[in-house]
Amino acid sequence: MKKLFFVVGFIFIGLTTQAQELSKHALGLRLGDNDGLGYEISYQRALTGATRMEFDLGLRSSDNVEAYKLSAIHQWVWDLSELAPGFNWFAGAGGGLGTWEVAGESETFVNAAGNVGIEYHFNIPLQLSLDTRPEIGIINGDSDLSLEIALGIRYKF
Repeated sequence: MKKLFFVVGFIFIGLTTQAQELSKHALGLRLGDNDGLGYEISYQRALTGATRMEFDLGLRSSDNVEAYKLSAIHQWVWDLSELAPGFNWFAGAGGGLGTWEVAGESETFVNAAGNVGIEYHFNIPLQLSLDTRPEIGIINGDSDLSLEIALGIRYKF
């Protein structure tokens, strides 16, 4: 029962606190693993003091599959600096558009995505994040829910 109260209290604190000042821009890489993920070039653009858009251009490559994807995620950011200075947590929703090629056949796909993670802001213009992005195909995509976990490193300006 104590654990339940702790979790509910933690969620309440997270939902009622405001994000620390977000950088107007952040550019870097998002590296993870999901069916042969290679890397993504990642760009974040602050919209307000507590929301931002993240755009990722990714390459997924394995022995027989080549895939390219552009993702756009709207994120809400909450400040955790009272609990751990420099930390934020974020959640968001969006989607992706891409193409894949297997053995000479190619197809375009559209998917829906969620996003939740934690990030740390250093005193220098550097941000590290760890997040998960569940995705599900809408058009020509995998109808099974795929779960991607990634590490992000971005330069803030």
